[in-house]
Amino acid sequence: MVSFYDRIEENKRNSVILLFFIFLILAMLIFAVSILFFETDSPLFFLLAALLSALYVYIVYKNSAKILLAVAGAKPVKKEDYPYLVNVVEGVSIAAGVPTPKIYVIEEEGINAFATGLTPQDSAVVFTTGLLKNLNRAEIEGVAAHEIAHIQNMDVRLATIAVAVVGLIALISDIILRSRLRLRSARGAGPLVFVALLIIILAPFFALMVRFALSRQREYLADATAAKLTRYPEGLASALEKIQKIGSSVKAASDTTAPLYFASPLSFKFFSTHPPIEERIKRLRQM
Repeated sequence: MVSFYDRIEENKRNSVILLFFIFLILAMLIFAVSILFFETDSPLFFLLAALLSALYVYIVYKNSAKILLAVAGAKPVKKEDYPYLVNVVEGVSIAAGVPTPKIYVIEEEGINAFATGLTPQDSAVVFTTGLLKNLNRAEIEGVAAHEIAHIQNMDVRLATIAVAVVGLIALISDIILRSRLRLRSARGAGPLVFVALLIIILAPFFALMVRFALSRQREYLADATAAKLTRYPEGLASALEKIQKIGSSVKAASDTTAPLYFASPLSFKFFSTHPPIEERIKRLRQM
């Protein structure tokens, strides 16, 4: 039998390692751009590019919660409309030792939820109406505990940083490949130039793969933490089984926001942003 704490520590370590690799890919991309288009390996250029990148990530990071809630069409919950949901979220928040997050719902038939906010003090949890309609109280409590676990573990912040950095990598690569690729032949075709070009082409793909791996680690971590908070892993496992039957699609979700959801919200999944539901259920029932 694997303990809650073993799962939590294992997934925290894996998440830090994966986030390191995302920043490493960004650093390699900046270096490739400096070599290929500015013909310099000056530390000063690298530092300036890194500072500009940090500014972009910070702006996206600071405004992420407002953007995500607006894009999802989330509406604040009134206690008189969903008293049981408010009570569940308040109870789990007390168990987790975090302030009760703001509660929102979105009009979607799929069973899903997500958490947002950069700190526990400004956090929010969002549930689909499909989830509230199809899950019983123990299952809703399990999902709520999963989302509050994201807040408690501060990995909503981690995921937001990953989204911003991966988005920046894709943006840089796209701009360069569209506007400057035709100038490559004028720069010569030495081995370093070839390597730099290869980094620019492949960086978005590898960054996306690392981000998906990070998302999967976060989900395992939140599942383990939720089981610790509720002391009833079966509630969350049962909710995941209902998702297998009913689905978790959310129309407002995109490739960018998909990793933030409780289960994959995309109807078409070329690469999975979440661990297999069967594996999540298996791990929960081993606790």
